[in-house]
Amino acid sequence: MRSIQNGVSYDFLIVGSGFGGSVLAACLKQAGKKVLMIERGTHPRFAVGESSTPIADMILRELADTYSLPYLNRISRYGEWQRSYPDVICGLKRGFSYYKHEKGKIFRGDEDHTRECLVAASMDDENSDTNWLRSDVDHFLVEKAVESGVDYLEQAEIRKLTRNEAESAWIANISLKDQELTVTCNWIVDATGSPAFSRRYFGTEVQSDFFKTDSEALFTHFDGAQRWDSRLQEKGCIITDYPYRPDDSALHQLIDEGWIWMLRFRTGLLSAGLVLDRNRNLYDGSLPESFWRQVISSYPSLQELFEEASVSDQPGTFLTTGRLQRRLNRVWGEGWVAMNHTAGFVDPLHSTGIAFTLSGIEKLLKIFTGDLDREKTDAGFRQYEHSLFRELEFIDTLVACCYAAGTHFRLFTASVMLYFAATVLYEQSRLRGEKPDYFLNADHSGLTGITLETYCDLKAIGSNPSDDQIEKLTEKIRERIRPFNSAGLMDPEKKNIYRHTAVVL
Repeated sequence: MRSIQNGVSYDFLIVGSGFGGSVLAACLKQAGKKVLMIERGTHPRFAVGESSTPIADMILRELADTYSLPYLNRISRYGEWQRSYPDVICGLKRGFSYYKHEKGKIFRGDEDHTRECLVAASMDDENSDTNWLRSDVDHFLVEKAVESGVDYLEQAEIRKLTRNEAESAWIANISLKDQELTVTCNWIVDATGSPAFSRRYFGTEVQSDFFKTDSEALFTHFDGAQRWDSRLQEKGCIITDYPYRPDDSALHQLIDEGWIWMLRFRTGLLSAGLVLDRNRNLYDGSLPESFWRQVISSYPSLQELFEEASVSDQPGTFLTTGRLQRRLNRVWGEGWVAMNHTAGFVDPLHSTGIAFTLSGIEKLLKIFTGDLDREKTDAGFRQYEHSLFRELEFIDTLVACCYAAGTHFRLFTASVMLYFAATVLYEQSRLRGEKPDYFLNADHSGLTGITLETYCDLKAIGSNPSDDQIEKLTEKIRERIRPFNSAGLMDPEKKNIYRHTAVVL
């Protein structure tokens, strides 16, 4: 890392060096801006938010081409990633897989796959999405940003911010491990992924009461966890018609308390997290690992997977979140802006995090590489905030539909198809060379309308609907997505196995 002199002036000071901060920093540098990125901790470090998607990969390739950053292209497909950066660990993610478990019963599938659903997101391993081992990927992206000319400081924390109104600039006093440093900058970007920095320095507030989704999580990484597909084969489940191996996907194990994510990396390491629907079950405050084991002990097929597993050295323990849903009341002000992942979060159910962050980077770059006239930037930031709030609202409703479906798998799979209808529509727009103004087309009144209608219908029938109510609402959802359904979603003949929803990239 280059040494930084006291009093240096920058165009941008980016606070936080997760993948979002590093990608934005590198793009700004390539656009001719002078950039300083600071990190309170050090890399490599543990983080979750590991599941990429076709939308994320599309945006990575677009940024790679626009800003001459070929490494972003190389990590947008599994095959090229393995050839280019085999030491940067990721996992193969061919799609989204869902399995419904019942307490006290071994999971057993049937030939109609009535308790499982697989949705392919790519046609083959070569062009597959990936699960990111964030400790590796974030570190890699920081190094690439530094290679491009971004100045970078670790173990650095802002102690004081002063606004120089006459110069329209910030004066930042930064505390380092063994010195104090003062720099000036025109813009501060909050890339911390936490509301704390903006709350402290820009007076923002965190809001969550208006979210429909109400969930929390506890999670870790495991060594030695068994593969789910191996257990299915041992139990005689029919998997010969699967489009991919379920462990090579974003694996969702649905349980009465909520669901468990399982994301596997090519080394065998497994990211696993228990996401609790707080309307059904609140974490009781006991030791997280004890609570985890208590929950999975009720589901024999899941308990078997972890019989010989141990918590990985990183993070070395279980971590807990409290309520996941949050949003800043403001995401920009004079000389500052918060990135998407800092501004708000809903839930990991649909793996929207990486793509949502990257879509926000595109919008910020459009503002920062354009005319920086005050009137124009203010207009740009107003639109940025408006779209971000609409996007979070739409993601929330998409997720809340799935939670409102409760333990009824037919309603869950019908509800999850609203998300896939939205993603396919968005992907097709980008393939036509368009850049939708809103992530997942959150401004599309037809799409958002049917999602809200479905949520209201699910809440109306309650937690114990009759078979007739389930059948009627499932058919309603099938009809509602019809105008957006170019991928054969909810086709009964597919028996919950979707091989060809993936767009050709």
